[in-house]
Amino acid sequence: MHPLVSLSVAEFSAALASEAPAPGGGSASAAAGAAGAGLLSMVVRLTLGKEKYRDAWAELEALLPKLDGARTRLLELVDEDTKAYDAIVTARKLPKESDAEKAARKKAIDDATVLATTVPMQTAFFAEQALRSAAAVGKNGNPNAASDAFVAALLLSAALEGALANVRINLGGIADPELKRGFAEDADDLAKKGAVSLEACRTIARGRGLVA
Repeated sequence: MHPLVSLSVAEFSAALASEAPAPGGGSASAAAGAAGAGLLSMVVRLTLGKEKYRDAWAELEALLPKLDGARTRLLELVDEDTKAYDAIVTARKLPKESDAEKAARKKAIDDATVLATTVPMQTAFFAEQALRSAAAVGKNGNPNAASDAFVAALLLSAALEGALANVRINLGGIADPELKRGFAEDADDLAKKGAVSLEACRTIARGRGLVA
């Protein structure tokens, strides 16, 4: 199978629409996050070098490495999420006749479930990292691209919330109670931070007349 990120937009959307369970919401969340981070980078680059926005150059230019890094990692996670789902499917198909086979199958399922939780947690992390830069870009970036900055924030928020939904749906399958608790606490923390960042972006967008 070709990497999902090598598909055209039309091909990727068709893959999402097919009867196959993967790619699914996790890969879609990572793709949305990559698009959001890319849009923020675009707004920054539309600001740098334009003399009328000189006062914002230093602050915004410093954000570019993080935004470009988040976009790159989120693109990788598009495929990693689908591979993590496939690992669960493969583990569940393992034989379970003997006690040894049952033990091996259980361990494979446990390991795959942890992976399938870790991957969307990473998606959530990088989406939140980019989202926390969105208010500065929306406020100080080129005002002609203000709507692009707000769309970026919305995409990143969707990526964050979507990824966290995939984290939480897997929590019931994690055998280690401490690991399960850690995932849950980290998910709640990222959700709270993301909500604060999005509200800051919404306030800026409202002030520019972009939302009611």
